[in-house]
Amino acid sequence: MTSLSTDAPPSTPARPPRASRSARRRRRAVGRVGWVAVLLTSLTIVAYSAVPYLMGSLEQLDPERAPLAPAYSQTPAVVQVAFVVHIVGAAVALFVGPFQFWAAARRRFPGLHRWLGRSYLVGVWVGGAASLVMAPYNTAGMIGFLGFGTLGALWVWTGWRAYRAIRSGDVRSHQAWMIRSFSLTFGAVMLRIWTGTLVAAQAFAAGDAFDFDAAFENAYDAVTFLAWVPNFVIAEWMIRRRGLPGLRIVDPVQLVERPR
Repeated sequence: MTSLSTDAPPSTPARPPRASRSARRRRRAVGRVGWVAVLLTSLTIVAYSAVPYLMGSLEQLDPERAPLAPAYSQTPAVVQVAFVVHIVGAAVALFVGPFQFWAAARRRFPGLHRWLGRSYLVGVWVGGAASLVMAPYNTAGMIGFLGFGTLGALWVWTGWRAYRAIRSGDVRSHQAWMIRSFSLTFGAVMLRIWTGTLVAAQAFAAGDAFDFDAAFENAYDAVTFLAWVPNFVIAEWMIRRRGLPGLRIVDPVQLVERPR
């Protein structure tokens, strides 16, 4: 006798629509292009804006290659040391940072990812602490003290939160804080881009009356905040778009009712 089964055959998962697959491929392609752009611009700034400051004492450096050297060579010795330490720490963080967002490398070489992450955080903490020493002596005056000082404090803080998150096993929060941290690190790139853009805009508007020194001073005042605030806003948008934990000023705590 042939028995009939009323059980439905196992259903096969439906394939996602072709449009959604192509959209994901486009997003991945855009992400790869963006990552390569961040990597190349970061390495360029390390090579052409950081390395020249390590080629000798501040008094001996060529102002054309190291434009901040003359100003900081007149500061106290501790500030000069902090300036060089900041350059080294920021260069390490800017060099290592992009590789921490290479997903394939994270999966295939987790040990290397951890060691690069430690190097990145050391660069952030060293560079950030040194920037706080430099902030009162910056060349943009009070607005520079507020802009660069806030940047330095946030740089140290976001790095610390990223470290605490991964130590506690909270990978998603770690990813969010690393995105925030590198958005501040990338301020070194955006500072140069914004400065050049603002100087060019002033040159176009002034015509024959253009004064480069005055235009550069105006641009530098603006980039003390412009170099990093938009980065931080975009980073938070990226974090929320990826479904990662949003920004919280303090760690969430479980409230326990005290006995009366």
